Amino acid sequence: MVVAASVVVATGAVAGVLSAFDDRRGPDQARRPEVSASPRMAPLPAVPSASPSATESASPTPVISAPRAPSPTPSPSRTRKMRERTTPVSPRLYRHPDSQVLDWVQAHSGDPRHAVIASRIVDQPAAVWFADYSPDTLTARVAAVTSGGAAQGRVPVVVPYAIPGRDCGGYSQGGAPDLDAYDAWIDRFADGLGSGEVIVVLEPDSVAQAECLSAGERADRFASLARAGRVLKAANPRARVYFDAGHSGWNAPGKQAAWLRQAGAASPESSDGIFSNVSNFHTTADEVAYDRRVLDALGGPASLGAVIDTSRNGNGAPPDGTWCDPAGRKLGRTPTLSTGEDRIDAYLWVKLPGESDGCKGKPGTFTASYAYDLASS
Repeated sequence: MVVAASVVVATGAVAGVLSAFDDRRGPDQARRPEVSASPRMAPLPAVPSASPSATESASPTPVISAPRAPSPTPSPSRTRKMRERTTPVSPRLYRHPDSQVLDWVQAHSGDPRHAVIASRIVDQPAAVWFADYSPDTLTARVAAVTSGGAAQGRVPVVVPYAIPGRDCGGYSQGGAPDLDAYDAWIDRFADGLGSGEVIVVLEPDSVAQAECLSAGERADRFASLARAGRVLKAANPRARVYFDAGHSGWNAPGKQAAWLRQAGAASPESSDGIFSNVSNFHTTADEVAYDRRVLDALGGPASLGAVIDTSRNGNGAPPDGTWCDPAGRKLGRTPTLSTGEDRIDAYLWVKLPGESDGCKGKPGTFTASYAYDLASS
């Protein structure tokens, strides 16, 4: 979708491969079969847009709101002193061993970019996306991730991404053939969750990008999402399920909260809260403020919180609204379950840094030059 919150390249199964593209890759790119690339989400234009559009560009670009007062973002000099890359790896979040960045590092030990990418990206835990439909193997693939986390006493982050009509039929179109098939797919996904702690980032863009659906289609999708939350939490009471809140440059908090309420995000039987900024670039400070406004408007128990994708937001969103591998971006805060912020449950790397939006490399493939730029900025 063109003016949506994110662009996700739908592909394989776990974290890092694009079956949709051929195998001709240069030394900058890596890909692992059976592992899906993190669906990628693009930022929005710098000026307000009426609604996300599926025809104006190849990928969903979230809509940016009118200019706001400056947020309490650290100054450049202070940011340099706080370098996220010096932050220790989270002792609690799980790093899945199958990823495109790990493939690249293992295959390019002599590359001059190797040390920076290895030390600042590879060791950090990132989400594992399940972006293909493939119901027959889904349970086993999810279980491979959740059991891996449980074996290490760490918390995996998984991303179901198969809602019908995803990306409003745009660049990341795909998913289950219909909502009945999706409900059955979610049942199989839930069967792989195990009994340990796990964070579920449920269907990026599925709520924030719902403007393209008719009222009836939107109601049906939201009912299916509410059911998904209930199924996931019933299958594993220790699963924490978060619903799509878009990001601070997209829908107004009240509008987003109204949709989230319809999708079950205010009910503790379905939800532990919301997520924002997936595969986007908006500053953590802006996301914290926005998420709190959405949660306030959403209602529900005080226990509901938010998780924020900080993988590429170290310099904030580009002022010109560029969404495709914009220059000058850098890694954001490292993943952690201890944010020190009220109602903000975690900072996560939902988008794997270095996976291209399609400009610096093939969409969804790990591109070393892009990763190096993010990690060395």
